[in-house]
This record gives sequence, C-alpha cells and structure tokens, in this order.
Amino acid sequence: MFGRKKINKLIEDIDRYFDLIDQSMLVFKEGVRNYLYSNPKDFSENLKNISLYEGQSDILRREIENALFTQTALTHSRGDIMRLLEKTKNIIDLLNDSLFQFEIETPFIPSELNPEFMKLTEFSTLAIEAVIPAAKAYFKASETIPDKISRAYFYEKEAVKYSQTIKRTVFHNMTSLKLSEKFHLRYFALHIENLSKAAEAVADQLAVMAIKRSL
Repeated sequence: MFGRKKINKLIEDIDRYFDLIDQSMLVFKEGVRNYLYSNPKDFSENLKNISLYEGQSDILRREIENALFTQTALTHSRGDIMRLLEKTKNIIDLLNDSLFQFEIETPFIPSELNPEFMKLTEFSTLAIEAVIPAAKAYFKASETIPDKISRAYFYEKEAVKYSQTIKRTVFHNMTSLKLSEKFHLRYFALHIENLSKAAEAVADQLAVMAIKRSL
C-alpha cells in the first residue's frame, strides 16, 4: 500500500514537471510575439516567468530522479524514464535560452518577416505541445503514445519548412540587409527550429519506451 502511494506521488510529480514544460512553451511563444511586435514590458514579464518555470522544473526534476532510485517497482523502466527526463530538460533549457537570446542580442527582424517567424514559432511549439501528453501517457495509457507522437513528427517537418523559407527569403530576397544581419536572422530561425528537433528527440525516446511496454 505504501509503495503504491509513493509511486502515485512520483507520477503526480512527473505530471507537474511536464506541466511546467507546457507552461514554459506557452510563455516562449508569447515572448517571441511580444519581441517581434515591440511590447517590451510584456516581453520582460515573459523572461521573468520562463526563468521561474525553468528553476521550478530543475528542482522538481532532481526530486523525481532521487525518488526513482527508491521505487523498486520501476527498476526495469528507470533508465528509460531518466533518459526521458533528460530529453525533456533539453526542451525547457532551449525555451529559456532561446528567449533570453532575443533580450541579449536584440536581433533586428524586419517587420515583413514577423508572420514567418510566428509560424515557425507556432509549429515548433506545437511539436512540444504534442509530446507532453504522450509523455504523460507512458504512465497511464502507453498504447496511445504512437498516435500522440505522430503529431510531433508532422509539426517538426513543418517547422523545418518555415525555417528554410525564412533563410531563403533572407539570403535571396532581402538585398538591403547586411550579411551580418542575414547571419543573425538565420541564427534565430535555427534557434526556434531546434525546439522542434528537441521535441522530435523526446518523441523518439517515447516510441522506444512504448515498444518496450508492449513486449
């Protein structure tokens, strides 16, 4: 009975950890919009919130990792869960670091690129949004994981397309920009695109875990 209570508490903590990633993703998306459309006050609040969520998730992840080593019922899946936590940590780190790069480097983004940057941000965050319920499902309904992660793969491909569109537009059509400005825009497009790549890595990990569960 006591063992079951501890496992339930651990699963609740893992759910809360994934919720913090979800909240960070929403703040990131809002932060990019506020930067692009020159809302410095709201953007500053976004930076504060995403930093707070990263700190909270870091503390919670350590608590979860410590608890995993006391749960003998999870011995066989402990390694996979640890790898899942590490890959999801990469997402929240990228969300935080990428948003702060806007504040640190203050890139010049021509207004005509705002819609494309928002579409790129949308698809990258949708990839993250798709893997959160899939990660939660591992502990409750692992048979639903393949259907859930299929969306992450779709959104990752769309994010890559929009990132390439931005880069092509910048280097082929925007002749008034300096080469350094073009490199800067490519760099930020890549930052946002990498979020979808991180989500794809989580999806790959979940796919392996789902297969192991089905055996």
